[in-house]
Amino acid sequence: MLADVRACRLCAAHLPLGPRPVVRMAVSAPVLVIGQAPGTKVHQTGLPWNDASGDRLRDWLQMSHAEFYDPAKLAIMPMGFCYPGRFARGGDLPPRPECAPTWHDVLLRHLPHVRLTLLIGQYAQARYLGIQRAKTMTETVHRFEQFLADGLLPMPHPSWRNTAWIRKNPWFESELLPVLRDRVKDALAG
Repeated sequence: MLADVRACRLCAAHLPLGPRPVVRMAVSAPVLVIGQAPGTKVHQTGLPWNDASGDRLRDWLQMSHAEFYDPAKLAIMPMGFCYPGRFARGGDLPPRPECAPTWHDVLLRHLPHVRLTLLIGQYAQARYLGIQRAKTMTETVHRFEQFLADGLLPMPHPSWRNTAWIRKNPWFESELLPVLRDRVKDALAG
């Protein structure tokens, strides 16, 4: 299945750097990370979260590089598997809309042991929380406890662009991060 995903060329005409689907998983993974889409550094290396955002995410999770990249522990499936390009004013474009509807359900069927899914950013939250999502990402993330029973944990993107958001919302570090770390530890322990 992963070979089929990595060979995907569905939206090649819309990708400024061409297709390079970046996904990482094993059937045994108990934790699933659903983010947005690869940036240019991830596109170049083919390694998900291989950038400053990934450094911050690993810090939030308190996971080593080796643990984070062990597909038997952590599955990584973004909303868009390829780098989507940039806005003229800066910042990456949204994930391509073809990707998640084409591949997510297929791949999720191969992840029967997932106990915790991290929904990083508004695109993952929109798809997986649907009408349960609040009007803003901040409100959705602040209400994180209501989703835990379903094994879902909404989070902001760990981008440097969200540094001001993190400072403005101190509850994220004091309330959500300890729960995140405990839930990841529990999921990995089985």
